[in-house]
Amino acid sequence: MKIGNITLDNNVFLAPMAGISDMSYRIICKEMGAGLVYTEMVSSKGLYYNDEKTERLMRVSEGERPISLQVFGSDPDIMSKVVYEHLNNREDIDIIDINMGCPTPKIVKNGDGSALMKNPNLVGKIIKAMVKVSNKPVTFKIRKGWDDNSINAIEIAKIGEQSGGAAVAIHGRTREEFYSGTADWNIIKNVKEQVSIPVIGNGDIFTPEDGKKMIEYTGCDGIMIGRGCRGNPWIFKRTVGLIKDNKSLPEPSNKERIEMALKHLDMITSIKKEFVAVKEMRKHIAWYIKGMKYSAEMRNNINSISEKSELVDVLNQYLEKIEPN
Repeated sequence: MKIGNITLDNNVFLAPMAGISDMSYRIICKEMGAGLVYTEMVSSKGLYYNDEKTERLMRVSEGERPISLQVFGSDPDIMSKVVYEHLNNREDIDIIDINMGCPTPKIVKNGDGSALMKNPNLVGKIIKAMVKVSNKPVTFKIRKGWDDNSINAIEIAKIGEQSGGAAVAIHGRTREEFYSGTADWNIIKNVKEQVSIPVIGNGDIFTPEDGKKMIEYTGCDGIMIGRGCRGNPWIFKRTVGLIKDNKSLPEPSNKERIEMALKHLDMITSIKKEFVAVKEMRKHIAWYIKGMKYSAEMRNNINSISEKSELVDVLNQYLEKIEPN
């Protein structure tokens, strides 16, 4: 699959997720077969004003490439200046993606994220402005619409294509739905039928079979996995195997899941301060051990831990408990 001039190994991607798709998890998902990984969304205004936290979110490693940096904002001038002044000279970034789908109140109240879907003219202005100055492909991620009374994903996708967007990712829910109910794959199918740029489907991919079904049903060019990969980076390798070779690879064992949690812990503590990294790992570990024996007890145990060494000990003890030699 290609996006602009970027050739990808496969069409199964890691979605941009705030607080989840940081460098450590992107590397893991890449090693597990993801064809493209996206950064956590970064603020265009934060970049414009050289905010230190924003700069930290933009750190990437060579092992993640190809990588897409996702930005959010609603000011065409600021977003184009950010591309020209900050992103064009970043040789470690391959694609620039515009967030037009985030549903969180703190984002939409400023007119950013999925709030942009209420203003199609502004969508066109933003994409045109960024494409005009960018030396990288510019893509955009949208939702089905703002609410059930304004389903306009097709309109927005067409505007994006006409404005020079290189690909569109679509989550099959409205902003009003957030992540409730069932994703509407029909809207992904409809968008694919109406535009010629690559269409990436997103929403309710929790198994390799889900990924294959989405491609077969919608005709989309690629798929983007979000919540379905939390604590489950193996889903990329397993989904690629099913789509490419029709091979059903086994689910990871309990031992593999704990070992991956330990690897993840090593990586995140090498990137972030220990206290911050351990705190963030608590949620990841809860996802890694979901469905395993004594997982509720384990979650309670780790919630008060703030040191890496103690967390390592607890994970190893947990593995011995559920799989004694």
